[in-house]
Parts: sequence; structure tokens; C-alpha cells
Amino acid sequence: MTAHFDLIIRGGIAVLPWGEVAADIGVRHGRIAAIGTPPAATATEIVNAQGLHVLPGLIDPHVHLRDPGDAAVESIPTGTRGAVLGGLTAVFDMPNTTPSITDTQRLAWKRDYVQSVAWCDMGLYVGGTKTNIDDLAALEVEPGVCAIKIFAGSSTGDLMVEDDVNLERIMRAGKRRIAYHSEDEYRLQARKPMYKSGDPYRCHAEWRDVECAFLGTRRLMALARATGRPAHILHVSTQEELEYLADYRDIATTEMLVNHLTQVGPDCYDRLGGFGVMNPPIRDQRHMDAAWAAVADGRVDTIGSDHAPHAHAAKLKPWPEVPAGLTGVQTLVPIMLDHVNAGRLSLARMVDLMSAGPARVYGALNKGRLVAGYDADFTLVDLKATRTITNDWIAAPCGWTPFDGMSVTGWPIATIVRGHVVMRDDEVLGAPSGRIVRFA
Repeated sequence: MTAHFDLIIRGGIAVLPWGEVAADIGVRHGRIAAIGTPPAATATEIVNAQGLHVLPGLIDPHVHLRDPGDAAVESIPTGTRGAVLGGLTAVFDMPNTTPSITDTQRLAWKRDYVQSVAWCDMGLYVGGTKTNIDDLAALEVEPGVCAIKIFAGSSTGDLMVEDDVNLERIMRAGKRRIAYHSEDEYRLQARKPMYKSGDPYRCHAEWRDVECAFLGTRRLMALARATGRPAHILHVSTQEELEYLADYRDIATTEMLVNHLTQVGPDCYDRLGGFGVMNPPIRDQRHMDAAWAAVADGRVDTIGSDHAPHAHAAKLKPWPEVPAGLTGVQTLVPIMLDHVNAGRLSLARMVDLMSAGPARVYGALNKGRLVAGYDADFTLVDLKATRTITNDWIAAPCGWTPFDGMSVTGWPIATIVRGHVVMRDDEVLGAPSGRIVRFA
């Protein structure tokens, strides 16, 4: 009897955990049913992947889709549309919205909303505050929750826990890995009077200096070690932190942002103005070199975009009134593919950082690898395609990218979410079919 599948991806090079293999992939009921299908196999839908690499669905574990908030800047429908255009099959969304996601009611609303409007699958962070500590153990095991998120230093929104007493209370409330924005709020506030409105944008990296980040991480690691609570340090930006965290691999994992692997200060501030301002800041070449060294020797576990859009007009404000945050969910995959083509990392390492890594760190079930039984999530890429990233390609309503005009080699050609082809050749297809990611 001839084997029949719902979908066959035919003729591509599959990037499997054990290497690259020329293999057709069969899908049934939204799951990978076979890697290597019989020549006579049939399918309801066939995707021609000739000349393409078939990656396990890539994940951006760090996005701010601003929903609920201002739909004129970004929303879950537009943000996930950008995600699938950029080759992503899942994103994990931060809680510092308006209002913030900090309780069961808001979480339930967002979970239901995602499953009616999202183009890709989503995990949801819950914000930890000084007032919901007693609820965190229950919140972290709610369906769809990827992690508790703690802002130990101030950024966009009203979530912050800056003191050791409450940070320790949070670490003792629950068991799952906590994700941290690690900057020292006391140092930030002490240094703020050193600057005035209209100072050069490059002052952003001087105010939020290396010690601000490094001190925050040292404090968090001391508390994590004392409590035994696993930590995930988001957007690590300094050589000092990366070297220090090497001694905490038993308790801590590390995220790197594409920006800190791609952009260099202070040049980026002089060139981009407010469109180069983010937290933690883009730093100089020394820190970029350290970031690539950490990618090479395994000290980095995940790579994300920290997609954090603001209105175009707001990013034109003088420093420090300009809001911090850059768009990135749609450009993450093309830029990382360009780094692969430049020889800065292998395609296998990119897959580890952007698929297996997020699944491993956050405990996402049936995500992260091309293996039979896992969700049929695929990112199909052309490693030889050369394109230029432009503002008019960006799906976010704010309509800008800090990478406008950047030429890249390597491009996402198709995005398949649980067997549904949702993007092909820069065209979004069908209807939103995103679901909440399941976590262990």
C-alpha cells in the first residue's frame, strides 16, 4: 500500500541533530511522520524544497509584541505576521504590555487571544513584581507560560524588582528557570544626573555602562546559587559577564541578541541616532568579539531579537527621552544566515541556538529538532539568496528596522507551522493558525 501524507517536503537538505541529510520529510496530523519517505509516497500537499535547507522551526525566544498596548506600533497579529515572513515558527512574548501580564486573568485573556489571531505558535512570559510573588509558583505552570520574567533594572513598562530581598523571595517561589533583564537599578539611578537632554545618543552606552550590567549579573548569580533557582540571563552584552557566567553553567543559561553580534558602538549611535538605542546598549568591538567567542565555545544557549518596537516619531526624540527598543523579529533569521555565510558560525550551530536551544532552556515540548513525532515546524532557507533588508519589507505598523539597507546572503523561503505552510516566497498564506506552545 502506497504511503500517504498530509504534506511532503521534497528535495531539500534536512538539518537533523546528527547532520545534514538529503531526505524528503512526511507530515501527518501536524507532526513529523517520516524523515525519508518512499519514492512512491503521495501527499495532499507537496512543497518543493530543491536547493533549500530544511531547518527545524526557528524560534525567537525574546519578543515584545506590545499586545495589549498600541496596535499602531505593534500587535500579536502584525508581530507574528512579521515572524513568519522572517522564517520563525514560534515566538516567546514578554509581559511588559499595557496592562502588564502579571495575573491569571490577564494571562488567560492573552492565551485565548493568541489562538485566534497569531500566525505562528507562541509562548508567554509572566511578569514578576513585588506584589505577585505569592502567585508566581502557580503562574509559572499555567498553560503556555515559558518563564517568569524579572526586570532587575528599569526598561520599558512598569515591571521592576531591583532589591535583593524581593529577588530572593521570587527565587524561592517556584522551581522553573527565571528569565532576567540584568542591570543594576541603583547604579542606573546614581549615574542618571550625569547626563542631560540632548546629549549625544552614544551616551546611552556610557550611562548604562559595563559595570551596570556586570554588577546586576553578579548579584543575580549570588542569589541563584544561594537559592538553587535556575536562571536565564537575557541579552548578555559584556565580555565581563560572559567570562563570569562560565563558572555558573550549573545554574545559569545565557541569551545573546543578534544586535550585539552585528552592530558596534559608538558608530551605530552616530549613524542611527535613536534607532540604535536599546537596553542593554550596543557596545564596542571588544564586547562583540567576546560575544562571538562565547557563541563558538558553547557559552551561549539562545539567540533572540528582543523585538521591541516604538513609533517612528518617538525614536526621533533627543536622548535620553527617546524610548529604548528596536524592531528585530522579522530580520533575525536573515541576519543570522548572513553570519553563517560569512563563516562566523555553522548552520548547525545556528539551529542549535535558534531552535534546539530555546526548546531546551524553556522546556518547550515537541519543538526544536527534526525528529519523528515532533511538531511539523520547518524553516526553509536559501543559503545563496542575496537580498537587501528595507523598511518597506517590515510588517510591524511602526514601519522601520535598524538594519534598513543591509545586504544579506541567506533568506527564509518558506515557514511551515505544524504542517501548515504559512509563508512562501515572501507571501503570507492562509489564515492565522498559531497555537500556544506547551512546556514541561
